[in-house]
Amino acid sequence: MAGKFRDIPKIPELRRRLLFTAGLLAIYRIGVFITVPGVDRGSMSEMMSGDGGGLLGLVNLFTGGALEMMSIFALGIMPYISSSIIFQLMQVVVPAIERLKKEGESGRKKITQYTRYGTVVLGIIQGFGISLYLENMHNSNPELGLLVSPGWPFRLLTVLTLTAGTVFVMWLGEQITERGIGNGISLIITGAIIASFPTALFQTYTQYTTGAMSTFTVGILLVVAIGVTAFIVLMETAQRRIPLQYAKRMVGRKIYGGQAHHLPLKVNMAGVIPPIFAMSLLIFPTTIASYFQDHPVGQFIQTVLVPGDWRYNLIYVVLIVFFCYFYTAVQVNPMDIADNLKKSNAFVPGIRPGKKTAEYIDQLLTRLTTAGAIYVAAVCVLPYFLIDELGVNFYFGGTSLLILVVVGLDTVGQIENHLITRHYEGFGARPGSAEGSSRIKGRTLDEPENI
Repeated sequence: MAGKFRDIPKIPELRRRLLFTAGLLAIYRIGVFITVPGVDRGSMSEMMSGDGGGLLGLVNLFTGGALEMMSIFALGIMPYISSSIIFQLMQVVVPAIERLKKEGESGRKKITQYTRYGTVVLGIIQGFGISLYLENMHNSNPELGLLVSPGWPFRLLTVLTLTAGTVFVMWLGEQITERGIGNGISLIITGAIIASFPTALFQTYTQYTTGAMSTFTVGILLVVAIGVTAFIVLMETAQRRIPLQYAKRMVGRKIYGGQAHHLPLKVNMAGVIPPIFAMSLLIFPTTIASYFQDHPVGQFIQTVLVPGDWRYNLIYVVLIVFFCYFYTAVQVNPMDIADNLKKSNAFVPGIRPGKKTAEYIDQLLTRLTTAGAIYVAAVCVLPYFLIDELGVNFYFGGTSLLILVVVGLDTVGQIENHLITRHYEGFGARPGSAEGSSRIKGRTLDEPENI
């Protein structure tokens, strides 16, 4: 493995992709330190320090501290994710959107464009909610001097700034996906989480040195960290392999087929999408409730949707389980798999091709998704247990660790794919020979490798 990654600088395209990804992530981190006009960064940080375990603290984690500094990227990528949720749900219930999905690449581009429009609308709504929240905090604590000049000019400027910041972050993510390495949206969230880790570790160290956290607690935390990370890696790489047999067929005087293969099905087919979707949906009603803080319904919503509250945890788990099933159903169609197997003369031993094979795959997917949903939900509620029982003041584990591991595995896998496609052995060459590892057999040294 180490030998493979030492070859990365030797591949121009892969090197350019990695540098391009790193450059755009650096631009995102620079933008995090640009504050919205009219907001005092120091006062905002002071107010956020008292909400480290609340919903704002969770949002601040996934924006890399942008909310704490009231950055132009304070909304992060959450409006885009919420818009994606809406249009993926519409693909199931709205026939027009479903038809677009079946049109192939052109339909996908139209859905992507609608998702961008939805991102702008949600960014305006959430940006207006944040502007009202800031004005309420300023009126409640005027001595802090949070805002320079509250009022409609400030609200409009805040909405415009935050919406533009969200659209720019969305564009960065799309550029990384297209021209860089890995999924751009996931990498931006991962970068934000990693950026908050040094501060969290320093706070934990401070608690340990001051006696607020015992040596035994720190030891338990380290064991849990290693154990949870290993468990996530195990579950994310776990597969259920369905045995496949290819029917024999004669072409001329030769017999083809008869090989035994397998169809791999992951335990967690949905990846990190369910917890991200669930968190986005929980943030949205809180934003709406901020418009009606004096109304009993708004106060009730803000009271219930507090991370750590049993009602919040219950809703969070239910949403995660729902999106695990929903996203798996959207991404994997057992009938399509069965049809493709039938067309390629493949079958599952003991199962009739066609409808019976589709039913068999559907049963396996249901069982795997159940196990995957339980695993994802358990990992995502872990931080609240650590906060309550061990006194940890940051969101270790849960969605953040799941995203780090899954995105890390996916990015490393894509890098390996680039390395494999450029380090193939020549046809008929001896394994490990210079001829086989550097060029295709039969090509002269003067000929270019890129055709």
